[in-house]
Amino acid sequence: MSTTKYIFVTGGVSSSLGKGIIAASLAKLLQARGYRVTIQKLDPYINVDPGTLNPYEHGECYVTDDGAETDLDLGHYERFLNVKTSQANNVTTGRIYQSVIEKERRGEFLGKTVQVVPHITNEIKERVQQLGSTGEYDIVITEIGGTVGDIESLPYIEAVRQLRWELGDDNALVIHLTLVPYLSAAGELKTKPTQHSVKTLMESGIKADILVCRTEHDLSDDLRNKLALFCNVKREAVIQSIDASTIYDVPNMMLEEGLDTVTLKKLGIQTTKEPDLTRWNEFLKRHKNPKGKVKIGLIGKYVELQDSYKSILESFIHAGAENEVSVDVKYIHSEYINKKNVEGKLKDLDAVLVAPGFGERGIEGKVEAVRYARENNLPFLGICLGMQMAVIEYSRNVLGIKDANSTEMNPQTPNPVINLMEDQKSITDMGGTMRLGAWKCDVKADSIIGRVYNESTIEERHRHRYEYNNKYKEQLEAAGMIATGVNPDTQLVEVVEIPEHPWFVGVQYHPEYKSTVASPHPLFVAFVKAAHEHAEKN
Repeated sequence: MSTTKYIFVTGGVSSSLGKGIIAASLAKLLQARGYRVTIQKLDPYINVDPGTLNPYEHGECYVTDDGAETDLDLGHYERFLNVKTSQANNVTTGRIYQSVIEKERRGEFLGKTVQVVPHITNEIKERVQQLGSTGEYDIVITEIGGTVGDIESLPYIEAVRQLRWELGDDNALVIHLTLVPYLSAAGELKTKPTQHSVKTLMESGIKADILVCRTEHDLSDDLRNKLALFCNVKREAVIQSIDASTIYDVPNMMLEEGLDTVTLKKLGIQTTKEPDLTRWNEFLKRHKNPKGKVKIGLIGKYVELQDSYKSILESFIHAGAENEVSVDVKYIHSEYINKKNVEGKLKDLDAVLVAPGFGERGIEGKVEAVRYARENNLPFLGICLGMQMAVIEYSRNVLGIKDANSTEMNPQTPNPVINLMEDQKSITDMGGTMRLGAWKCDVKADSIIGRVYNESTIEERHRHRYEYNNKYKEQLEAAGMIATGVNPDTQLVEVVEIPEHPWFVGVQYHPEYKSTVASPHPLFVAFVKAAHEHAEKN
């Protein structure tokens, strides 16, 4: 008999209703009651992972400690729970089919015809139960991507149907997230789309145990009764999810609605312990009652879609609360920055962050933004490509190497201060082949980064192919840009600083992936603090 309980979260009517936030909020409440919880995401697209997807297409690609390139929802899971995720927490259709085809090629199916049922659905069921079988978790929440009725979601829905039957009612339940739209012309909320969505789910053999209704207006008792009756759920299992001012309000809203209580009851778990959200609410109080304000420019290439920088934006929220300031992020498209307009775009800022990215579009604008921050003593943080731009800018404008560049932008550059990593030169496949996951970095004690971490060795997550070229290190350091963080095994420079500048740091890694509500990332905390000090001084 299974000791791990499984919760499946499906969505209907519309995409982008926030299944990830609901899953993370429920997980937070269960964790706050003392249960060991993890969340996984099943994505119905055929890409093996989001690593090769354009940020405009899918938002940011989140990276785990073990080097998985995953959906950005895993970032929400980690930020809410303060528990690390892994390869097993994100499964795509591409990965499922790849695995089944590899098994077929090895002859593991003994010559049988390979079909969606049972082979694909069995593979999905194995992946779902992989986390539960470790013994590390009491409850596994599985979010099914897409919308019920989508053709690509059908194998996942069928796998959930089978699992519910195999595990039994006390060990598995389905939460269906749906939309109750408001028609302003009629002046009322409409339940029909939800009824149809639940009906579609039932046609696939699955009955929703709990309905979570996304709405812009409060659901009346009459509406809740109607939804319960026509969607075949208990009245207590109709949960309202009204628009919130911040995603971090949602756990408290779900607590008020009793989502955790009805979930535990359905799973046959008896408990008298109430969730302890003290620490969470302390963060919320600081976040909502700032004592100051800073304006930070985010210089990027994908600023039209904020999800492209989701982890950075959330890290600013955590660091802002820690400093008791609100962080006003000003999005500035690097493609439209040049020497003539850079001052006009950046002069009102308290700090500048040059964001990660790939490819040559918008690069010169990033270089100009770095130059402006350096010359005007604006606190500066460069992440990944942003750090590389800082090295290029310094090489050109301080060392006088006017043609300094990265081989990513100009493969023929005579001065490749940023170069393709040695172990990347023979790689032809793009997916999952970058330097990924957590890597060690030795930190110089007498430096900004040394004071930020207060540790001699740190571990941070990476996602890059190009690196600081050590052939230029001596020149750069002699001119005042110091390497203050280095990988102990490869001697790859991870961190650069300018000690003469009030606060200037470039990091090759992605600190934003590790910032959570319970543990705001120290680098972001220090950066926001520097921005606040700059604001007060000016």
